[in-house]
Amino acid sequence: MNILLFGPNGSGKGTQGALLKEKFNLAHIESGGIFREHIGNGTELGKKAKAYIDRGDLVPDDITIPMVLETLKGKGENGWLLDGFPRNMVQAQKLWEALQQAGMTLDYVVEMDLPRDVAKARIMGRRLCGADNNHPNNIHIDAIAPNGEKCRVCGGGLSARADDQNEEAINKRHDIYYDAKEGTLAAAYFYKDIAAKGLTKYVELDGRGDIVSVKEALLQKLG
Repeated sequence: MNILLFGPNGSGKGTQGALLKEKFNLAHIESGGIFREHIGNGTELGKKAKAYIDRGDLVPDDITIPMVLETLKGKGENGWLLDGFPRNMVQAQKLWEALQQAGMTLDYVVEMDLPRDVAKARIMGRRLCGADNNHPNNIHIDAIAPNGEKCRVCGGGLSARADDQNEEAINKRHDIYYDAKEGTLAAAYFYKDIAAKGLTKYVELDGRGDIVSVKEALLQKLG
C-alpha cells in the first residue's frame, strides 16, 4: 500500500503517519529525511542538492523529484507513506508523472482537514514534559490538556517550544499549506482530481477529533 499524506502543521499528521506505519508495516518517508539521507550518504543527487542548500537556494524539482523517487523505490518494498511532499501544484504534477513513468502505484491520498485557526491554536498550545517529551500535553485539546502547569501523564514540569509560540513563523508555514491555488492544498486537490478519474483514491479526514477517533476513521476509510 502506497499512501501520500497531506495535513497542516498542527493537524496530528505525524502522529497518524506513525500509526499507519506500524499498522501496515510501511516505510514512513518524510521530505526532510530524504535530503538528509542523500546528502549524508554522498549520493550524486545529494551532492547536487547540497550545492543549492549551501548557497541558500531552493533545490530545483529536477533534483528533488528523482531523489524522492529513488528513496521510495529503495525503502518501500512493503509500501510507503510519503509525508511533507509535494508542497505545491507543480511538484504534485511532476511527482505524479514520475510515479507513472516508474510504474509505481499511488493507492491512497489522505488529506487531514483542519481549520486554520484550530491548527494554529494546537501548535501554540503544545507543551513539552520535562521528564518525557513523548507525553502529550496541549492546553487547547481537552483530551490531552495538562493538569494545570503539570504533565497530565507524570506530573512533570512543562515548557513551550519557542518556535511553537512564533506566530509569524506559524503563519508563513500555513500560508504555504492553505494556498489552494498554488500551494500545498492545491497539490492535494490535484490528486483529488486524479482520484475522480479512478486513478487513485482520495480520503478526506476530519482532523478535529482526538487521536483515537481520527485513527479509527482513517483505518475505516482505508478499508
